Amino acid sequence: MIVLWTDALIFMLILIMLALTFYLREKDHIKRPLQTIVASKIGMASLVILLFFVLIGLLDSIHFKPANDKSNEIISLLDYWATPLREHGEKTYSAPFAATLYSKEMIILTDGSTLWGYPRLQFGGIHLTDPETQRIPDILQKAFYGLAQGVGLTGILIFLIRLLLVKRNKCLMLSPTAKTVWMMVFFFVSMTYALIYLSAYYHVLGTDKVGEDVFYQAVKSIRTGLVIGTLTTLIMLPMSIVFGILAGFFRGWVDDVIQYIYTTLNSIPGVLLIAASILMVQVYMANHEQDFTSVVVRADMRLLFLCMILGVTSWTGLCRLLRAETLKLREMEYVQAAQALGVTQVMILVRHILPNVMHIVLISVVLDFSSLVLAEAVLSYINIGVDPTTYSWGNMINGARLEMAREPIVWWSLTAAFVFMFALVLAANLFADVVQDAFDPRRGHSG
Repeated sequence: MIVLWTDALIFMLILIMLALTFYLREKDHIKRPLQTIVASKIGMASLVILLFFVLIGLLDSIHFKPANDKSNEIISLLDYWATPLREHGEKTYSAPFAATLYSKEMIILTDGSTLWGYPRLQFGGIHLTDPETQRIPDILQKAFYGLAQGVGLTGILIFLIRLLLVKRNKCLMLSPTAKTVWMMVFFFVSMTYALIYLSAYYHVLGTDKVGEDVFYQAVKSIRTGLVIGTLTTLIMLPMSIVFGILAGFFRGWVDDVIQYIYTTLNSIPGVLLIAASILMVQVYMANHEQDFTSVVVRADMRLLFLCMILGVTSWTGLCRLLRAETLKLREMEYVQAAQALGVTQVMILVRHILPNVMHIVLISVVLDFSSLVLAEAVLSYINIGVDPTTYSWGNMINGARLEMAREPIVWWSLTAAFVFMFALVLAANLFADVVQDAFDPRRGHSG
């Protein structure tokens, strides 16, 4: 098993989240907003979508070297399961569910004669003897068959889970929110199974210029989006929390120094700072090639450094919010009473200030996630984002620039990146709205 830097940080972040969940599960000021989130249909439906993306990202974060592979290639568990999609490449562009290439070429027939037409694909629709008449009925038949299998598998799985949970808490399975959750699970698992079944026979989202499956690219790009959105948060949170609370609580020269730091940092154009940092990383890797013998390791290091520089440049906004909140909290009666009783400043910060600013931290985390995912797409589009060999929606959009200008137009790469990124960002934004409403102290939660 191979553990990359981003893999280690991802699983460390999961452990931190589990520890926080265990620590905060009995806190009343956290329990009440969480109950509000659980009671929200939109919140739970969007959470199911996010967990679906997270599961794919985790499968793509378990890396290893195949035992029988002499190429020293590093693949993930998702790559292993998607081996047919990864290895069944074509010559060049092919449209979704096509059986021929997208452009006409000179075809050499078996009798030696030539024909100007659309060559057959090497894998997509190869089982068809007459694609013109058999393709659409075959697609419908296989889609129905795959969906039926997915529905049956999902139904059995939900029935077993329901059988286990209904004995403990019947309301868990009968509440309107629970029904929404199970409907979303049923829909996503069934559709995913149907797409996987179809992918064994067709390129469901076509192929790109070098014949690689676009559906495989879009799915692989999920991990990059999640890494940018989560690891950047892991890097920015310590600086935001520590500096924000210290500036608001101690004021004076401490506040002046911290304000000077983030004001100076904000005065530097973020794009220029990111571009300079990425160029420095490229120069370092070029001068130390012996440490980066694998393409995957090189791409992972650039991805990690991009998360670091995004974290360094994006902590200032949350720091300002925490400073303002701390300035208000330090004047509250219970803080003044603690100081009068001789409680140390460290204990006041840990026991009174930090727990009362966590709602701002949670809201900022879920709100910043979607903006960071979009930031990766923008940075990769202008070639200062992730490594070109890394699967990401930004690289797909960047590669689609010339595809949209050719004739006939190649639209499916851009469409696939847009649909997957839109689904993740929309789910994150909807969940962020629910979290913001739940933790906002100005809103009532009586209903």
